[in-house]
This record gives sequence, C-alpha cells and structure tokens, in this order.
Amino acid sequence: MTELARTGLFDLHVELGAKMVPFAGYEMPVQYPMGVLKEHLHCRAQAGLFDVSHMGQVILRPKAGMDALVAGLEAMMPVAVAGLPEGRQRYGLFTTDSGGIIDDLMFANRGDHWFVVVNAGCKVGDIAHMRACLSDVAEVEEQTDRALIALQGPAAETAISGMIPAVMAMRFMDVITAHSVFGELWISRSGYTGEDGFEISVPNAGAVGLVKALLAHPAVAPIGLGARDSLRLEAGLCLYGHDMDTTVTPVEAGLTWAIQKARREGARAGGFPGAEVILPQLADGPARLRVGLRPDGRAPMREGVELFAAAEGGTAVGRVTSGGFGPSVEAPIAMGYVPSALSAAGTQLWGEVRGKRLPVTVATLPFRVSTYKR
Repeated sequence: MTELARTGLFDLHVELGAKMVPFAGYEMPVQYPMGVLKEHLHCRAQAGLFDVSHMGQVILRPKAGMDALVAGLEAMMPVAVAGLPEGRQRYGLFTTDSGGIIDDLMFANRGDHWFVVVNAGCKVGDIAHMRACLSDVAEVEEQTDRALIALQGPAAETAISGMIPAVMAMRFMDVITAHSVFGELWISRSGYTGEDGFEISVPNAGAVGLVKALLAHPAVAPIGLGARDSLRLEAGLCLYGHDMDTTVTPVEAGLTWAIQKARREGARAGGFPGAEVILPQLADGPARLRVGLRPDGRAPMREGVELFAAAEGGTAVGRVTSGGFGPSVEAPIAMGYVPSALSAAGTQLWGEVRGKRLPVTVATLPFRVSTYKR
C-alpha cells in the first residue's frame, strides 16, 4: 500500500483536532471539531481557511520568448491564453484528442512567466503532459517548496488585508505578489466555494505562521474537505474525477463559458486537442448535459444513483455524479448527466435509491448565487 504524503500543515491540523483521511494520495483534514455543517455555514457567513497544499503548483518559464510559450499553452486547451493581461488568472481545461477533460486548472500571467495550479490527483500526469507538449518553448518547474491555502468567505478580505493591504484593490481573478514576514506570497482572488476569497501560495517555511496569523482573526475558522465539497456543490462547480473526466467534454460538462469566442471562430479557432468533437458540440449542442438536480424530500441522492425518465420501467437515462445535503439551501442537491432533451429546468426524473425510484427535478445551476468581487 502506498504511503500517504502529508502537507507542511499536517501537524497543525492534528493540533487543531482535525479528523484526517486519505485524499489524492495525502492525509488531509475532512473536518474539525466544529463539524462539517457548521464549517460550511461559517464559511458562508464569515471566513474559512482551507489547506490545498496537495494541489500542484507549476511555473512555466519561456525558453524562446513569451509568444512561443503562450502559443504552446493555448494549443493544449480550448481556452484563450493569448490576450490574458499580466496580473490576471483564468480557468483552463486540458483536453484529449477525443475531447475529454484531462484536468481543469488555473493559469496566471505573471509577466515573465506563467503560474499554473492543477488538481492533486492529476498533477503527476499534468506535469508530464506539460513537459511533453511544451518541451521546445518552456521550462516546466514544479514548486515543491511552497504551500497553498484558500481563504474563503465574506470576511476573507478583512481577515487578510490587515497584513496585506494590497488585496483590497484586487478583483475576482486578479493575481499579485506580496512581501510579508512569512515570505513572498503569490495571491489570487479566487477559490472554489462560490464565495469571495483568496488563494495564497506561501513558502513552506512561512506556511504555519501565516495560517496561525489568519486563524487568530475572530472571523476565520479552519475548514475541512467535507465542507469544501458541499460548498462547491452548492456553487455548481465540478469536481474532477466525479463530474468530469476524460469521458466528458467541456460542452457536456456545461463549461462552455470557459471557451472564449476567439477559440470558437476566426484565426485562433480550433487547433486544440479534441477540437473536431468540441467545436461541433458548441455549434449543435451535445447529446447529454450536466445539470443540477433537486431530489424531493430530505434524502440526498449521492454519486452513482441512476436516473430514469419514468417512475417504473425503462432503462437508465443518466447518473448522479455529485450529491449531498446543501446546508445553505437547506435541502438535498445533486448534479449529474442526462440527455439534452431532458435537461431543461423543471423536468421530472426519478433516481433509483436502494431499489426504489424517488422523484428528482432538474434544476438551474448554481444552487446558490456566487459572491465574487467583480
């Protein structure tokens, strides 16, 4: 059995009373003594601090100039890289030749290089993929000496601005470099909870000190993976390996907003892996779509529940990919894939739970409106 890795904050998690579980090859906190429900609601009302150091942090340094690097990175995905201003970040997707999603990621223009953050479970493959595709135009440097934390919630700006005043001028998806007593911080105004907040890359040597300083603010509490999952589900955000993978295209996943007009038409249209599948889906629509789902009653429908078009008989038409209870909406919520003909909000379906079909209604995503600072 492979030994689990630990982030530099492991001892602090234990000190704070976290319950640790295996996740993406790491021992990670699933909850603290507050409990998942209260952690979720605290993040929505005040500010939650998450350890996301297990994710991959990568710097792409140009070998032959930034233009060549930009072109090379843009050729890897259907998302526009060219034209992203310095100091800005964008959501991206690596795709396969058949249009499937290898991983979703964040990439930022930091002037003389690009900073990329990829999912923990995919980072080994992603880094190898970038090294193979960008070998002529970039040095691909994994950052193993830095931690990554997320500070999310309406009080996030107040909590961090006392030590880093520059964050007050940041908009959603801005990135800055800030000097601090904890080392050089790479800060983006982003996150995966649907709340305003920040993601902060900090040298390992300063990580514990930064986290303790933030937790000293009365509005900030540590939050585990359990609440992180319910927060992103309420926000209608995909979890890689569940709501999307190499069998799902960005269009099927409802991520068409991430594919800019410049990659759909004109001189820069196509030219990315899977374009022959993705571009026709953008024009004509896919056969299936990711949708929100609202189970009737109080019982959640979790990942793997099969969906049917009728209360009895017939074969499954879809499947739940994420599901649970939404503390902020006070109801069970889920996401899954259904045929496009059954994807309209209000469509009645049935989910089979322990051999019994229960009614579930297709719903508009997100379940809770996001509060990003635009």
